[in-house]
Amino acid sequence: MLLVSRLLLAVVLGLTSTSVIASPLVPRVPHERRGALPRGWNAVRRADSDFVIPLRIGLSQSNMQSLEDFLLDVSHPESPNYGNHWSPAKVAETFKPSAESVSTVRGWLVESGIGADRVRLNPSGGWLVANVTVAEAEELLGTEYYVYEHADTGHEQLGCGQAYHLPEHVSPHVELVTPTLHFDAKVKQRRGVPPEKRSVKSKVGNPGSGPVSPKTTGTIKNIFNQLEHCDEQITPICLQALYDFVHIPLATNKNSIGIVEYTPQAYVPSDLDMFFANFSKSQIGQRPNLISIDGGTIDIGFGGFDVNGESDLDLQYAMALVGKAQPVTLYQTGDDVEGASFDTLLDALDGSFCTFEGGDDPTADPSYPDPFGGYQGALQCGGVTPAHVISTSYSYDEWELTPAYEQRQCAEYAKLGLMGVTVLFSSGDYGVAGNGGICLDADGEPDFPGFAFAPAFPGGCPYVTSVGATQVNPGAKVTDPESACMQVIFSGGGFSNVFPMPSYQKSAVEHYLSKYAPDYPAGTYNTSGSRGYPDLAANGANYVVAIQGEFSLVYGTSASSPVTAAILSAVNDARLAINKKPIGFINPTIYSSAFQHAFNDITNGTNPGCNTNGFSAEPGWDPVTGLGTPNFARLVAAWLLLP
Repeated sequence: MLLVSRLLLAVVLGLTSTSVIASPLVPRVPHERRGALPRGWNAVRRADSDFVIPLRIGLSQSNMQSLEDFLLDVSHPESPNYGNHWSPAKVAETFKPSAESVSTVRGWLVESGIGADRVRLNPSGGWLVANVTVAEAEELLGTEYYVYEHADTGHEQLGCGQAYHLPEHVSPHVELVTPTLHFDAKVKQRRGVPPEKRSVKSKVGNPGSGPVSPKTTGTIKNIFNQLEHCDEQITPICLQALYDFVHIPLATNKNSIGIVEYTPQAYVPSDLDMFFANFSKSQIGQRPNLISIDGGTIDIGFGGFDVNGESDLDLQYAMALVGKAQPVTLYQTGDDVEGASFDTLLDALDGSFCTFEGGDDPTADPSYPDPFGGYQGALQCGGVTPAHVISTSYSYDEWELTPAYEQRQCAEYAKLGLMGVTVLFSSGDYGVAGNGGICLDADGEPDFPGFAFAPAFPGGCPYVTSVGATQVNPGAKVTDPESACMQVIFSGGGFSNVFPMPSYQKSAVEHYLSKYAPDYPAGTYNTSGSRGYPDLAANGANYVVAIQGEFSLVYGTSASSPVTAAILSAVNDARLAINKKPIGFINPTIYSSAFQHAFNDITNGTNPGCNTNGFSAEPGWDPVTGLGTPNFARLVAAWLLLP
């Protein structure tokens, strides 16, 4: 967990003499801290004490201490319940907040002077809500509220200082309280902002907004769709050769694969046809099955590499690799005004996420109907069936979000795993650094000349499968071993500052640290037994992608994740064809001894950043390329042997 920001502390102390108000009632403990303000935000004034805010208290979920055990029970290859995935109803009921949590938190509010008639439990049982003044909120939470302004947009947002506090007996019953510390997605429009700045979009879909976004070296005129040129241009036949990927789908009516995009990122239909005309002629005219989530649209009115590159890349390669017979679902998330956060997608996939499990954070997640004029429908809560494999090529830097917010979201990925969903995320394109090469200082604050590594999220969540990047070395044959990607981008990897090491990777990670750990100064990266990522890798360099009517060379773990998703989807197809269950959460399986032979081990290359060489790719798992790249023939054979 990141330490308190010295810079923010100085700012807050400059505005007020203290950030904690002594309570005459009960002793309090810090519940959430923020290490630093996200880029661009600054405290500009104290909030008016009589301003009324909707205080929302997300209650702790039941049985969370058993979450990993539940997941391993259906996901570990040696478990007698392997593949016996849960129903959504069972997931919702198992993790519903307890009556004790409701009673304890409600009692605290009433005892603190908030009238019982002002406190209501939302219909789902996950939130306690009360409209309170800023003064009341400050007294309840032992903090002070400020108005924050974004330097680039002029948008303002209400939030508290670097921490808020809860009574000792209340804190275990609360996940998070809003509005408080969370700045990761939604921003509110300030009156008087010029029209050209009134587009309010989530950072997750904005060009270059996170540690994963494709890069390009420009357009190309000559296409070499030949195995002899895979060191210069990656096309579908190169990937099939690299990963022994030959498969004829047999169970497409049972199987499903989903690609997630966040508006304003959007594919161009004519680009798909241009790509298919060169690499998969039978798919000309084929489109992904669009599921629009909260106004998700590809009709955004403008284009270019920054807005079309991601979606074009993801869909062209996912669709070409799974072939014409296997439909691909596109989860287009968020309208073209507010955009979306990861929670917006999770709300739609699992209704319990926006009900039983506390609901959205109004200071972090977009609200629908869109108050700024976009999508006017209600927030989608459930109703979207998760695909068996879901690939996402977007992320945040871990330091940008609070640990409580990340932990709550990470738990939701575990619940998708319980339901048999494989969730893939790109690991990042800046090696051990964060977005744009940013690093951390000794206090965990973002600092470009900093020395400490900046891990990504959700890649560091132990309940997703994080995918790094490799390359065919210049001048090498497609049959030669790949290396960690060191052309244009560097494979994201390292160790989380939030999540502990999961049991399934303990042996692999400890082997790396005992034999190959770099000799860096203390504090350079987390050595306290934390989650290591990525889990595996696939090629991420020199992809030929049709974008706005031209072919470009594209680089990034943005490519690695959908390619891996296509290969795993084919494994599901093979299992479903013989009436077995989908592979679901794969991490316990791929780290098991039975699968050690199923990956092409990558032993060359590093992932530099923060004025270091980062980590090195070594035999076995490493925080550059994970367990290695997939060998489909071996993977499908091994998975077909499982129940």
